[in-house]
Formats: sequence, structure tokens, C-alpha cells
Amino acid sequence: MGTELSGKVAFITGAGSGIGRAIAHELADHGADVAVNDISPERAELVSKEIVVQGRRAIAAVADISDFEQVQRAVQVASDELGPIDILVNNAGWDTLKPFLQGTLAEYNKIIDINFRGPIFVTRAVAEGMSRRKSGVIISIASDAGRVGSLGEAVYSGCKGGIIAISKSWARELARDHIRVNVICPGLIDTPLLHNLQENDFGRKVIGAITRQIPFGLGRPEQIADAVLFFASPASEYITGQVLSVSGGLTYQG
Repeated sequence: MGTELSGKVAFITGAGSGIGRAIAHELADHGADVAVNDISPERAELVSKEIVVQGRRAIAAVADISDFEQVQRAVQVASDELGPIDILVNNAGWDTLKPFLQGTLAEYNKIIDINFRGPIFVTRAVAEGMSRRKSGVIISIASDAGRVGSLGEAVYSGCKGGIIAISKSWARELARDHIRVNVICPGLIDTPLLHNLQENDFGRKVIGAITRQIPFGLGRPEQIADAVLFFASPASEYITGQVLSVSGGLTYQG
């Protein structure tokens, strides 16, 4: 089986920059039409125009994924414009790097809203159609922080660990509808978010220390997109409920 996605429609959250943008381009390169979700209309429009230049159909599916009504509208618009959604990539994420006892309740809530509640809302909105059609692929971008924990990222790590657990549950429940559900856990990837996390001394020290532990060095968004392509394509048609670490050798735990 190859990685051809012609005739498929992908809905990618947080696709306006970083890993999400790379995923959008990778899936479009292999034939998919793309609904570019982002909270920023400007970023979503820019990436959707880039996809159109590639020769694929694309729309900006603007929504705050922590708002279920916005999510439902975005999914409906994507389905009306591009057709039924075949591939969902839960990619949107946000974090702040500081000791747990220094975090604010507002920061905790934002991390939980974007990294845990959001993927639940988007998956609910998209998976209903997949279930009716008895076909679909769901890929969630978690983090190695969710597998092994991470200094200064307690709540974020908890959310990503939750995404791993809930994805395994989704895989069990949705298998009867021929929907595959898998998880990718990046390590440190060179994205705007990673740069934002290093705006203070604590963040710079933590990120610097972790980077020095990565045998293959800092990762690129395109390397995560390659893993997404594998799970999105027929090449992984017999794989579900699995967690793949893409971290350049940072972690080796099973």
C-alpha cells in the first residue's frame, strides 16, 4: 500500500503555522484536499491559499477549538465546501513553560482547553460523520511529555497523556466503524511555540538542557508531517490504537 490520498479530505487543527502547516502541505502533496483550521483567520487563509497553489482544494476553517459551537460550524463549512472529512488531525496545541506552583489558574485552563478539551470537541464533531460512513482516520498529535513527563510542563504533560489514553479508547470504540485512531508524540520540534517557550530564563535553560539530550538534534515540522502521512494513508491500514514517538531518540520508553 502506498501513501496516495487522492479524493480524500483532511481537517487539520492548528494548521496556520508550525507542525500543522507542514502537515497540511504534506497531505496536499499526496493528493488530499485540506480544511485549514486555525483560530487566526489570517493564518488559516494564508495556508489555504498556499495549498491551492499546490493544485489542491483548500478552505480556511476558522474556529477556536475550545468552543464546540465554533467547531461544529467549521466542520460543517469544511464538509459543505470540500466533501465529507476522511482524515482528522488533532494538531492544535499551546503551552507555557514554568514550575507547576508558579502557574496561574488562567494558564492551566487555557492549556486544558486547547490541548485536551479541544481535541475532544473536534473529534466528536468529525467522528459522527465518519461513523455513519463506516470509514475514517483520526490522528492526534500528543507529545513525549505525555509519555514520560516534562519539567515545567505538568498540566501540558497531563493533557497530552490524556490524549494518548482517550485515543486508545476511541480506537476501541470506533473500530467497529472502520475508523483508525493513532497518536504521534513529537519531541522538541523547531516551531514558533518552541521559540515562545524560551522567552524567559527558566524556559531557555529547560529547552537548552533537553536539546542537548537529543541524539539527532532538534526536529523539524516536516518530520512530524511524514509520520502523519503514514498514519493517514493506506500504508497503515492495519494499525490502530498505537502511539509513535517522533523525537530523534530523546526518549526510548515503550
